[in-house]
Amino acid sequence: MPASLAGPSGGAWLLMARSMRSRVFGLFARESTSPVSCQTYGHVSYGYVSVVAVPPNSQPEEHDDHFPQATRLAPKPETEPEANPRMQQFLVGLFVGIPTLALIAGIPVAWRWGFLGWHDVVIFAVFYAISGLGITVGYHRYFTHASFKAKTPLRVALAIAGSLAMQGSVIMWVSDHRRHHKYSDKEGDPHSPWRYGTDTKALAKGLAFAHMGWLFDPNQTSQEKFSPDLLADKNIKRIDGLFIWIVAFTLLAPALTGGLWSMSWYGAFTAFFWASLVRVALLHHVTWSINSICHTFGAEEWESRDKSRNVNWLAIPSFGESWHNLHHVDPTCARHGALKGQIDLSARVIRWFEQLGWARDVRWPDEQRLESKRAANATRALGPMTKRSTAKRTHIQDERKAA
Repeated sequence: MPASLAGPSGGAWLLMARSMRSRVFGLFARESTSPVSCQTYGHVSYGYVSVVAVPPNSQPEEHDDHFPQATRLAPKPETEPEANPRMQQFLVGLFVGIPTLALIAGIPVAWRWGFLGWHDVVIFAVFYAISGLGITVGYHRYFTHASFKAKTPLRVALAIAGSLAMQGSVIMWVSDHRRHHKYSDKEGDPHSPWRYGTDTKALAKGLAFAHMGWLFDPNQTSQEKFSPDLLADKNIKRIDGLFIWIVAFTLLAPALTGGLWSMSWYGAFTAFFWASLVRVALLHHVTWSINSICHTFGAEEWESRDKSRNVNWLAIPSFGESWHNLHHVDPTCARHGALKGQIDLSARVIRWFEQLGWARDVRWPDEQRLESKRAANATRALGPMTKRSTAKRTHIQDERKAA
């Protein structure tokens, strides 16, 4: 997730600070080596970005079904130095610290003074679900990995919903996560917990870095290198430019809702505390846990090239992103919890979108593709939403007829 929710492939207040420096993108156009000058369009495939040419005055979604021959471009740097690293680090510390302090204070405040009403719980849950699924379904599985194709209204809605999580603008988040998949747990990975070594001290330092420390890195991922497709999309670029205003909305809307619901300033304040500050901080740390915990601890049920793991207790708060082992084995798969008993709420939402006709060409788990990637000690069968092989499907149909 988020990255991976992977990236996915990452925080809100701090990522808001990081986004401030990327508000000016300029006109994104490239000179093609072909006779016709075209815009560049990035296509994501298993975490890597290939740059291909598309006709001018067209949108990326028009070319989902076929990609022209790639146009050779000069290599771009993968990171860009921050213009004012000290100010950026100060803002990151400020914007990370305030929500985190609210999260820490939340339990004793609610327990001792009863500073939590059912209105706050409802508003918290609604905003957590919308913003969280905006990250997992939108930022991660759709924009980063193209796990399905979406109609334009859904595409725009997912970009806005992900921005509500305050984990950075859509182009910045996607760029970081694509870079993570390209170098997962190797040099170049922006947030690997194994960057300092494998002994206890080095791993403890690496966990802290992978969870939050990487956000203070003055070298930011190049958006032109990793997200040319989004930079070329006028709708997404516009939403990316409105990120600061979306941040203002996601902080003030819960307070406004709570105030109108209770018709009191007290209700507005408690809703702001729980559904704005605590909600943002909790979702931040859940997302960051995918970067840190899910690359260190957990079950290895698939053979991956990195140290991604499945962590079951994070499955529900992360909307299925913590089934991280499969995600790194098959990044474009729309369902991360592909085995029986693995709850993946994001996959269920994608299924609803598909049934409503808003999404198509969903990359569901494919039995034939995945069976060769099972770990030697894996025993659980593949779960629902799996494309069965022909022989297996015939066998299941025969069993049903016999029953």
